[in-house]
Order: sequence, then structure tokens, then C-alpha cells
Amino acid sequence: MSEQLLSVGIDMGTSTTQLVLSKLHIQNLASSFSVPRLVITDKEVVYRSDICFTPVLVDNRIDVQQIQEFVQEQYRKAGIRKEEIQTGAVIITGETARKENANEVLLSLSGFAGDFVVATAGPDLESIIAAKGAGAHTYSKEHSTSIVNIDIGGGTSNLALFSGGELLDTGCLDIGGRLIKVNSETREITYIAPKIKLLAERRGIQLTLGQQATTTVLAPIIGEMVKLLEESVGLRPPDDFYDTILTNKGLKLDRNIPCISFSGGVADCIYQEVEGDVFQYGDIGILLGRAIADSLLTQRMTVTRPVETIRATVVGAGSHTTEISGSTITYTEESFPIKNIPILKLAAIDESGNAEVLMRAISDKLNWFKLNNDLQRVAIALEGKSNPSFLDVQKYAHGLHQGMAELLEREYPLIVIVHHDMAKVLGQTLYALLGYKKNVVCIDSIQVDNGDYIDIGKPIAGGKVLPVVVKTLVFN
Repeated sequence: MSEQLLSVGIDMGTSTTQLVLSKLHIQNLASSFSVPRLVITDKEVVYRSDICFTPVLVDNRIDVQQIQEFVQEQYRKAGIRKEEIQTGAVIITGETARKENANEVLLSLSGFAGDFVVATAGPDLESIIAAKGAGAHTYSKEHSTSIVNIDIGGGTSNLALFSGGELLDTGCLDIGGRLIKVNSETREITYIAPKIKLLAERRGIQLTLGQQATTTVLAPIIGEMVKLLEESVGLRPPDDFYDTILTNKGLKLDRNIPCISFSGGVADCIYQEVEGDVFQYGDIGILLGRAIADSLLTQRMTVTRPVETIRATVVGAGSHTTEISGSTITYTEESFPIKNIPILKLAAIDESGNAEVLMRAISDKLNWFKLNNDLQRVAIALEGKSNPSFLDVQKYAHGLHQGMAELLEREYPLIVIVHHDMAKVLGQTLYALLGYKKNVVCIDSIQVDNGDYIDIGKPIAGGKVLPVVVKTLVFN
């Protein structure tokens, strides 16, 4: 059995908003006697939208009506009625995610497709989604190497480090193509972001509003921005401004990173010479891209070209795999259905240590899911062991219990997903550690990855099993 789904991805970033329509080919790989296992066998992009500047109102809120009109117009151009779209994702990233009406915009758009994955991505989650869209995780797996992807947009540069297909770390810097804006007709500088202004002052670089922009005038400040990117991947020691330019945190530079890829709007200017006026977009994006192309980033590292550059953040969108979590599960209260929970998947190295290593990895990685310092609901996913000893179970339970301390302060139930069959004993041990006061949902036999979202439905088959929908942002 194979079928097709029409899927939409909408990405609203600091400077641009765009939309991609894809056809997903879905096939059931299970035999007729077992639980259906639906997987995506192929994906083709059928329509790439115009790219529009993200509309912002005078009071710094997103213009909901204009966004809706843009989406409707793109559907019309693609010759598609919104009723035909079965699945999709809206991702709000960069500065736009920090706008106060971001959630209102998400809700207003979620009516534009069947069952949407809707997410406001903080800098870390954005790094993960963009790097997967650019294909960095696949490259690191196929070539058994470490690679960092830098997604350079209008306001931020998001870093994600993969090794052998596993996500190791993320970081984000306030460096982007629209942090200095230039009137493309008069060539006057019309905007300088506060951190860039401070950087210019620190380095004694003359940079003021109304000044005439030329390549020569802007070269020194762009050079400083590029040096900071070189520092971010370990090619130079961090200088006195490095901590200031970080959005939230940088990569832990405890290993050599041989390979690099670039995505985001500025990436196109790194990989190819852009024709015409350098200020045609009203910003420094083209000049920043050229400076990166001539930097240590491309001279000292192996540069790979991603599958997608400007559209890396949401090339794909939520395609759904329905799985059933088996009979060895724990749930302590019927607080179902639970919808759109992002996954935090631990790397093999996190699970190989003791309870303390596990605890540190979890509490570190929970920061990926923070937006303006507020922790979102999240489910922790791990491999687990097929025949765990009593000590193994204790290690996992104590590591999870201590690592998820910040989540436990919230109202949320504790959600744990184990690949191997050990959810019942692990869930019960966790429930006991929590003094039977906090709800626990611990399920197994489900495979998920970072960047996935899950829905957990009401129990079926007399309460023995839980239907789980895994929503994957589909990359190539």
C-alpha cells in the first residue's frame, strides 16, 4: 500500500517568510499481520513560493493579516486549494519568534492545513531544523565525520554540530545579513543593530546612520563579523567580544571540526557570485557572504554544498507516522491526548556513562527548548537496553529524574520514550522516585529523532497500548 500526501512548510524568519509545497510518498512497510508502520519513501518539492519580507507592524508585532494573504496567494499561484493539503508545519524562527504575538500568528495559520506541526523555534531548535534541512546530519553519517552547519539569516547565525549522524551541540550568534540596512537607492545606512554598533565602537570603526555605504566603508565591520564566526568553530581563540555576540551560547569546542556547510539567505552569496548591485536587497547580506567565501572558514575546512540553502529551515513539513507503543508501558493518569510535543533525543555517548553523565546531558540539552528563557514541554527519548539489569534501570531513572529537574517544576507530565522494551519498569521506578506525585508517561518501541514532534492518543485495547503519532519535519 502506498499513498501520497500533499504537505506544506511555512517558515517565518527575521527577514523573510516563504512556503514550500511537497508531495510525500508514504508506504506501509509492515506485513499484513502486524501493526502498520508507515514511512516516507520519497519526497518531491512541487512548488517553491515567492520569498517575501516578514511583515511587521509599527508596534513591532507580526502583521497576521498580511501573512494570511501571502499564504492564500501562494496557494492560488500553485493551483491548490487549502482543503487538499493534508499535513504541514509552520516554524517561526529568529527575531520573529521573540515577537509578542508569535503564538497568535501560529494559531491563525494552523487553519491552512490538515493537522499542522506548529512550532516557535528558539535559537537551538532552529539550528537543528536548519542543519537537517541542509542535509548536514546525513553528510556526517555517510562520511563518518564531524560537520558544522551555519545557517546565516537576517538576524542570527545558527550552528549545529553533527558527528556520525548524531547531533552533538548547537550554538547561535547575533550575526546576520540585515543587521546593517542600506537604502538601495540613496546608499545611506538606515539601520545598525545595537551589538554591531557596539562592536564598531570597540574596534574604533567609523559607522553611523546616514553614512554613505560603500564596500570599503563596510569591509572593516564585516571583517570583524567574519572573525567572530571563525572563533565560533574553533579556527581562532575567542576574543573579548565573543561572549557579547552570542545569542544564548556557543558550541563547546572540545573537538576538531573538519567539515562545514552553510545554509540560510546569506549562503547563496557564499556558494556563488551574486550578479548586480551589492546593496540590491537593502542590506549587507551579499558582502557578508563574499567575505565568508574568502575566509578561514572555507580555506581551512572542507566545504560541502547543502541540498537547500535559503529554504533549509522548512523544506519539509510534518509528515506523520502512526505507531503503537506496546504492552510494556507506564502511564499514571489519563491526561491524553497529548499533542505536538518536541523530542529531545540523547546521543549514544550520553547514555554510555553513569547517572551523572546522563543527568548533565539532559539538563544541558533542555536549553535547546527554551524560548526567552521559558522551557517548553518536551519528551526525552533514549535507546535504553534490551535486557536491562536492576542497576541499569536505576541509572536511567536517577539520571532522568535529576536531569529533568527543571521540567518537573512545571505542570507537565514527565514523558519518556525508550526504543528498547523497558518502559514499564523504567516508568514505575521513575514514578516511585517522584513520590507518586507527578504524572509519568513512559512508552517504548517507538523510534524518534531530534526535530520530531509526537502526539500520544487515548489508550486503546483495554488500556494496554497507546497510539503514538510521530511527526517528522521531512528533509531530503
